[in-house]
Amino acid sequence: MKFTLFITAIPFLLASQVSAICPGFNYAIGNVQRLGNGINRWNVYDDSCNQVDGLTTNQNPCTEGIFGCSPPPIIFNRYTNSFTGLIYACRTDPNSGVCGNDVISVCCRNDGH
Repeated sequence: MKFTLFITAIPFLLASQVSAICPGFNYAIGNVQRLGNGINRWNVYDDSCNQVDGLTTNQNPCTEGIFGCSPPPIIFNRYTNSFTGLIYACRTDPNSGVCGNDVISVCCRNDGH
């Protein structure tokens, strides 16, 4: 009987692990990925951890047009979608998660701009 209950519980346990990475937000931005030679990458994910946009640069990401930054301590506080031009407000969120090995740094929601 215990074995049957365990087997029946597995789908529910797996389903609970496939939760939104930023509940209530449109997008998530991962932490910096250092690619070498001073080149860095930031991935933008949808709520299902699909990479949908991002920035690869050896420049300051705050001045490259896709991300806006807060005063220190610096976080991305704005994301401009490269494909639609829509602007999203970003902030840290205690409910954010991980996409693969990429820890989410901020969650972004459309403010209607």
